Amino acid sequence: MDPSAKPARLALKGITKQYPSVVANDEVDLTVMPGEIHAILGENGAGKSTLMKIIYGVTRPDAGKLLWNGEDVRIENPAAARQLGIGMVFQHFSLFDTLTVAENISLGLPGRHRMSDLERRIEEKAAQYGLHLEPQRHVHTLSVGECQRVEIVRALLGDPQLLILDEPTSVLTPQAVQSLFQTLRQLASEGCSILYISHKLDEIRELCHRCTVMRGGRVTGVCDPRQETDASLSRLMIGGEPPTVRHGDRAAGSVVLSVRGLTLPRAHPFATPLSDISFDVREGEVLGVAGVSGNGQQELLAALAGEDRRLPRDAILFDGRPIGHTSASWRRMRGLGFVPEERLGRGAVPDLSLAQNMLLSHQNPQTVKRGFIRRRALRSLAGGIIDRFRVKAHGPQAAAASLSGGNLQKYIIGREVTRRPRVLLVAQPTWGVDVGAAAQIRAEILALRDAGCAVLVISEELDELFEISDRLIVMAKGRMSPPISARDASLNLIGRWMSGLWNETEAIHGQT
Repeated sequence: MDPSAKPARLALKGITKQYPSVVANDEVDLTVMPGEIHAILGENGAGKSTLMKIIYGVTRPDAGKLLWNGEDVRIENPAAARQLGIGMVFQHFSLFDTLTVAENISLGLPGRHRMSDLERRIEEKAAQYGLHLEPQRHVHTLSVGECQRVEIVRALLGDPQLLILDEPTSVLTPQAVQSLFQTLRQLASEGCSILYISHKLDEIRELCHRCTVMRGGRVTGVCDPRQETDASLSRLMIGGEPPTVRHGDRAAGSVVLSVRGLTLPRAHPFATPLSDISFDVREGEVLGVAGVSGNGQQELLAALAGEDRRLPRDAILFDGRPIGHTSASWRRMRGLGFVPEERLGRGAVPDLSLAQNMLLSHQNPQTVKRGFIRRRALRSLAGGIIDRFRVKAHGPQAAAASLSGGNLQKYIIGREVTRRPRVLLVAQPTWGVDVGAAAQIRAEILALRDAGCAVLVISEELDELFEISDRLIVMAKGRMSPPISARDASLNLIGRWMSGLWNETEAIHGQT
C-alpha cells in the first residue's frame, strides 16, 4: 500500500460539517488505500457517523472535497455512492419493517431482479460469511442482530470497492468473528478497501492496517494499531485510561425472579419457539445470557417484560408470586426495569425530548401529580442523568433522535438505573458504545447488583458478560443451557454452547 504506487481509493480533504449547535466534522482528512482495512476510532459523538454519512452520500459537507480513485467527485446520494462502488452497513439500520429480507435487499441493488434468483444469491452469500438469513422473512420479525446481518449481506451483494462496516461483529460467535475476519482479509487482498468502525480495540489491533482516531469532530492521530496496545488506543481516543470496572465477589441473596418450564410456540411464522426455559435470578447477582442473535433472546425478553402475555400464570414468579399473566405496566410498578435492545422506537420515542421520555418509566408522584405532568421535575431528572452519565446532548429538551446511538444508550440506561429497580432486564447494554461509556455502564450495573438488585443481562459481547456476570447461561435455538459460574466458564466453552452443543455435566459448578 505505497501511496506513490497508486492513487488512494478514497481521500477526504478538509471535510467540515456544522449543525446549528455543534461542529460534527472539523477539517477532517482521511486517506484509504486500495486493499487497506482502515479503522475509525473515537468516542460516541466524535463525528464518526457524520463522516461516514458524507462518504455514503447521506449528508453533504459544508466544506472540503472527496477524491475517489484520484478523481474529485460529489456524492449526491446513497444511490450515487453505490454506483461508484461504496457499500455501507449503518449502526442504525435503513430497512422497511413491512418488507421481507429479500425485498429490502433488492431495494439496495441496481436493476431489476427475479425474486427467486435473488433469494438464492442471498442464501449463498449469507452462508459464505456464516450469517444465517431467511430471505422470505419480514423485517419486523427480526431482532436487531438479525437486521444487521441483512445490512451486511446487502452491502456485500453489491460487490463494493469500499465497504464501510459499523460494529459488524456484534451478531457473531467468537468462532464466526474469525471467519468474518478471514473473509475481510480476502476481500482486502482482492483490492477492496474496508472502513471498519468498532469500539472493540482488540479487533482493531488484530484486523486493521491503519487507524484514524477522532475526538470532538477532529482527527487527533493516525497510527498502526498493530503496534499499539488497548491502553494506548484508549488514550488516543478519550485522552486517558478508561475507568476500571471492579467485579467483586459477593454472596447472592434470595431468588427474586424465577422462570419455570417456560414453553411458548411461535408468535409469528419466523419467531423462535421457547422450549422448557428455567432459571433463577437472585438478589445481588448478575445473570448473563449469551447467544447469537435470533436464538430466542427477543422472545424471552418479551415474556419477562410482560409484552408477551400468552404465558401460564406460574411460568414466571416474582418474589414467589405468579406473574405470567400480568401486564408490562404492572410489573414496572412493582419494581421491574427494562432496557430493550432497540433504542429508538422502544427505548425512547425519537421525536420527544429527553425530559418527556422520562415518562416511559418514571410515572410516580414526583413526575405526575393528580393527573398533571410535572415538567420541571422531568427536566430536573433528565438533567441529572445527562450530568451523571456524561451524555452529550443539548439539555433535557433535546429530542431523543438528535443523540448519537451511544449517547442515547447511556441516557436510557441512566433512566432505568435511577429508578432503583428490584429486577433489571437489560439487552445489549453497550452495543456501539465507546470504551469509556461502556465501562461506566458496566460499573452502574454492578453498583445496582451490589445494592441488592437482581440483574439479567442479554449480550452478544462475550467479554462484557465475563466482566460483569456472576453466572452465565446460553440460549441456542430457543433452548437454554444449564447455568455455570462465570469463573468456571471459558470463551471456547461458551462459544461452543452458543451453537447448542452443551453437556449438562459441564455446568455442574454453576447449577443451583
